[in-house]
Amino acid sequence: MTSLVWQRRGASAARFWQQYRTHRAGLYGLAGLALIALLALAAPWLVGADVQSVTDAPGTALESPSAEFPLGTDQFGRSLLGLLIWGARVSLLVGLLAAALSVAIGTLVGIVAGHYGGWFSTVVMRITDWFLVMPALVLAIVLATVMSRSMWTVILAIGVTCWPTTARLVRAQTIAVESRPYIERARALGGGHGHVMTRHVLPNVMPLVLAQTTLMISAAILTEATLAFLGLGDPTVVSWGGMLQDAREAGAVSSGHWWYLAPPGIAIALVALAFTLCGRAIESVLNPKLGVGR
Repeated sequence: MTSLVWQRRGASAARFWQQYRTHRAGLYGLAGLALIALLALAAPWLVGADVQSVTDAPGTALESPSAEFPLGTDQFGRSLLGLLIWGARVSLLVGLLAAALSVAIGTLVGIVAGHYGGWFSTVVMRITDWFLVMPALVLAIVLATVMSRSMWTVILAIGVTCWPTTARLVRAQTIAVESRPYIERARALGGGHGHVMTRHVLPNVMPLVLAQTTLMISAAILTEATLAFLGLGDPTVVSWGGMLQDAREAGAVSSGHWWYLAPPGIAIALVALAFTLCGRAIESVLNPKLGVGR
């Protein structure tokens, strides 16, 4: 029985990949993410942790791009290329964990609200609507301000403020799934609330959750960069948003040191674009009626 289940899952994954390959934009996004992830994982061997050191910086302050420093140096004389590669680790980690937390909260709220319905669902959805109309960035700034400045604070601030959209989508999908005949049969055979939600509803909403997670990661990375740019990130770690904040403090905008601003800004834009392309391709595969372009 177990082998049959895994065979079906393998066949489903193969069909998914076969359809995903037809989306050129999704393949470009996936290739870009694979390259950036590989550089982030190999950062300790490519540039080393000492690239963050201020006291042992190899260059002088604000050097323009050269053969020794392809992207120039920052205000402390550190290689911007090394900082960019090392910062990818933090930016990607924060984006992944914050998106996972946000989608997990939204999925839990959506499934519970859609399953129980009635006045409970109404109350939960009104709370969700309140979070939805409130600017998520403002709430994240408030949380990041009142809590200690650390990477985990940023992850928590993003995760607990960006879940409402996922909750509404999952609730709608849950209501659609529970209207199907096999749910009635499961209940007639003695299946309780937990059984229905975990064994029947959750597997059917997971494709939607997967697509939403991919799209949420790009939003989380942008939010992390914004918080770091505003000085609310962890000052002890290097991230792309933190590099932009350092460039602003060093007066790179007014002094014309474009090489200090451009690399982290372009990296953030490219990663957000890559995740968006992958998310749109996944949505199109899982729901061809969306008509997402290839």
